[in-house]
Amino acid sequence: MRRAGLGEGGPPGNYGNYGYANSGYSACEEENDRLTESLRHKVTAIKSLSIEIGHEVKTQNKILAEMDSQFDSTTGFLGRTVEKLKILSRGSQTKLMCYMLLFSLFVFFVIYWIIKRR
Repeated sequence: MRRAGLGEGGPPGNYGNYGYANSGYSACEEENDRLTESLRHKVTAIKSLSIEIGHEVKTQNKILAEMDSQFDSTTGFLGRTVEKLKILSRGSQTKLMCYMLLFSLFVFFVIYWIIKRR
């Protein structure tokens, strides 16, 4: 039986260092696996967070659209009110002053009544 010389008959990749290269390689592989798993968890968390942000953006866009339509209707209402005030102001100034005085008296009596009720 013949003995193996230098570089002959040993397991491939060992080169006479009795597994030190393989243990360093496996430690790197374990570290890479651990880092890969950590990265996978972080990517999953970021993905779920971005999905939640997307849902929140859709909800906020719906709310903004509703507010926009409400502001449009309010603008129309105020526009009609201003037009009525313009028509009223073209009329007699004494009539307008009378209405303003009556309205002011009404508000004064309502406030007086509320204060007295306390």
